[in-house]
Amino acid sequence: MCGVRDFSLSIRKKAVIGLTVSLVAVVFIGAFSYRNLSLIKTKQHVVEIADDLSNTVLEMRRYEKNYLLYSSLKDLEENHLFLEQVKQILSGISPEIRRLSIAPELNLIGQELNAYKDALNRMASCGEKDRALRRQLEERMRESGRKVEELSQLLVNIERQKILDLLSTLERNLILSLSILVAVGALVTFLVGVKIVLPLRTIEKTTMRIAQGDFTLLTIPKSRDETQRVMEAFNRMIRELEKRQEQLVQAKKLSSIGILASGIAHQLNNPLNNVSTSIQIIVEEFEKGDPAFLRRLLDNCGQEILRAQEIVKGLLEFARQKEFALRRVRLLDVVERALRLISSQVPPGIDIQSQVPDDIYVDLDSQRIQEAILNLVMNAIQAIEDGIGQIRIEAESTSDAMGRPMVEIRITDTGKGIDAQDVGRIFDPFFTTKEVGAGTGLGLSIVYGIVHQHQGSITVDSQPNEGTRFTIRLPATQPASRIEDARP
Repeated sequence: MCGVRDFSLSIRKKAVIGLTVSLVAVVFIGAFSYRNLSLIKTKQHVVEIADDLSNTVLEMRRYEKNYLLYSSLKDLEENHLFLEQVKQILSGISPEIRRLSIAPELNLIGQELNAYKDALNRMASCGEKDRALRRQLEERMRESGRKVEELSQLLVNIERQKILDLLSTLERNLILSLSILVAVGALVTFLVGVKIVLPLRTIEKTTMRIAQGDFTLLTIPKSRDETQRVMEAFNRMIRELEKRQEQLVQAKKLSSIGILASGIAHQLNNPLNNVSTSIQIIVEEFEKGDPAFLRRLLDNCGQEILRAQEIVKGLLEFARQKEFALRRVRLLDVVERALRLISSQVPPGIDIQSQVPDDIYVDLDSQRIQEAILNLVMNAIQAIEDGIGQIRIEAESTSDAMGRPMVEIRITDTGKGIDAQDVGRIFDPFFTTKEVGAGTGLGLSIVYGIVHQHQGSITVDSQPNEGTRFTIRLPATQPASRIEDARP
């Protein structure tokens, strides 16, 4: 819609936003955890103070009990000594600690400690004169001492529980941090794997397919990011390469036509000479010649003209650039047309044998398969260096591992063969073992592309000085949808 902005994010922006959010989350959790660690440190210090306070209170009360049992002044002095230690511990607590949640307990301990000290001093001063008052002060002192003891122990328990709570919080924060890191890692892995690595692998595989002559376009995901733009650009490159490939194929055809031209001229010369000779005889015998003889000469002329037309037609069909189109044809006809075209280029010492059954029919583009066979036969002729040898073309119906009908075409020569280090590269574009100027290295690459277009395969079996065999396997029957799509 007009006026609607595209808010799609690039991979770089997605990565930056994801990493920024995760970094902020980790920093926040880290700061919160650092604060909790500081609190734990403070709480640990408070627990130490509370432990000292509790132990001192227990000592104070122990001497209190001894004093009440034995009325020993020494026990009273020790009680006062520990009482003063408790007060020193309370007074030594820093304002920062007092501002914590234990402030109410500390105030209560201070109040009860003052009440305890007051009751103890009054009880010690009244002596045995007033037993009722002494018992009353003793009860008050015991009650205040018990409260001081309980509050000091409660203080220890509270702080220990708070430490445990803080440790639990830290544990949760650690788990949360790890979860965030795992989630970010998974997101980054997904982003890198699905958005970057997978498209790059697809492009890599497509590049290998292009090198083998397959120009099938990439399926572009609607990601609206760099990946989509790169793959769109790659598809544009594939289209341009396909056009250049067609131009190279046509150039190779023209090159082949140039090679065949002298032979074609020789082939045309024979029927033209026969026609010329027959016409001269007809002219000479026109007035007094035998009509039956003259008719036979005219029939001869017609046959020779048809023969010349077939030669020219075969050359024109080979040279014509057409759309790829599958038709059910007899394989023998395709092979014979290719052999007729190249027959003039075959040295006298090379014997070409065709053993193709006449009942094999295949769905194929006859012009392109003819071109593939022509290229393979020309290569075979050039491989027989001394001009004496044999080329054999065979075909048979077979099936693949899944039981689907296939046709196997074998072209075998007795030439010099191919070195082992070159066998894996012979189908690469522009690779050639011939001398400079003797070949472009496009012939076998074109053959590979033609076979691949037909959903087939081509293999080579060769040994140096023992000859070479090319084996083409084509589906005998192409899917109906593919045949329809191939038609212009």
